[in-house]
Amino acid sequence: MQAISLRTFARWTGALACAWLLAALPAHAAPEVIRIGVATAGGGDPVTWGGSPGGVARNQQWLEEEFKNSGTRVEWLFFKGAGPAVNEALSNKQIDFAYQGDLPSLVGRSNGLDTKLLLASGTRNNLYVVVPPQSDIRTIKDLKDRKVSIFRGTNGHLVAVNVLAANGLAERDIKGVNLDTGSAQAALVSNGVDAAFGGYEWFKVRDQGLARVVYSTQGQDPSYTRQAGLLVRGDFEKANPAEVQRVVDVFVRAAQWSSDEKNRAALFETWAKSGTPVKSWEAEFENQSLADRNSPLLDDFVVGRYKAVAADALKLKLIRRSVTVDDWIEPKYLRASLKKQGLEGNWRAYDAKGKPLGGGASVATNAR
Repeated sequence: MQAISLRTFARWTGALACAWLLAALPAHAAPEVIRIGVATAGGGDPVTWGGSPGGVARNQQWLEEEFKNSGTRVEWLFFKGAGPAVNEALSNKQIDFAYQGDLPSLVGRSNGLDTKLLLASGTRNNLYVVVPPQSDIRTIKDLKDRKVSIFRGTNGHLVAVNVLAANGLAERDIKGVNLDTGSAQAALVSNGVDAAFGGYEWFKVRDQGLARVVYSTQGQDPSYTRQAGLLVRGDFEKANPAEVQRVVDVFVRAAQWSSDEKNRAALFETWAKSGTPVKSWEAEFENQSLADRNSPLLDDFVVGRYKAVAADALKLKLIRRSVTVDDWIEPKYLRASLKKQGLEGNWRAYDAKGKPLGGGASVATNAR
């Protein structure tokens, strides 16, 4: 047998050692941190929010538990500036995931933000109009020429515009004031505005005897409701698909728990830790199915609402260019999670008009 030179032997052993080291290295290095931006100021200690299964995952620290052995920490960031502030954070790559309403997420997309919509997380959210207790305002039509608070750029903005239009008014027919939630409450209580559009946060003010609800979308056309979902930054998703899947798994788990009617009382108690009382959640969800409100499905109804919001936003010049929706949705993580957790038939899917699809079918998304 031919002798091997020391130089050749050293080269072979060095190559083998390198190959062994490469094989021993993980195929994917987990990120040091996963940052989730939430389009609300939230409340409580630690800060959390309600109205979404995501708030359950936050409160129960399910994501922290999921990643505790991965060397990855989870950070939650809450934005008083709501959707527009979340878009800025996405643009600056300060967050990796975003819980956000339909209009601001589409505004971000129209401005070139590279995101993917992963699942729904809090749909059919109601909108209300509130006034001071002694106000003479009784209907939407009475808002003409009145000073009215609207949180512009949020998912309630466009619904408010559509509600006005259904009552023969345009946004220019009111004296609109752009105020965030806390500022709107202070303004209404001090008679700084005549009325305000808003969500469930107004029930607490009502129950204190400081406001009166004169309009509600509850029980009306579901096109007057607001949708929210979980998005991921495109480059983060491409670099960390395994982590994206794990985050989606946790949100789906939270959606399943939040959809179980046996958990209704416990759910409202959990959300109440954000500072919004249980009575407010009972009012917001009165005569409504938890499963319908907390479904993660991107069905025809949810996708249709995003498309309608995109079209309306362009018509009203809230966005400068048209955006597509079908190619924005990334359904593979949701589909995989539903299959893994045995939840493929857990939620009823709805058509574009908000009517149940026949046969109790349940689909993750019709996109792609």
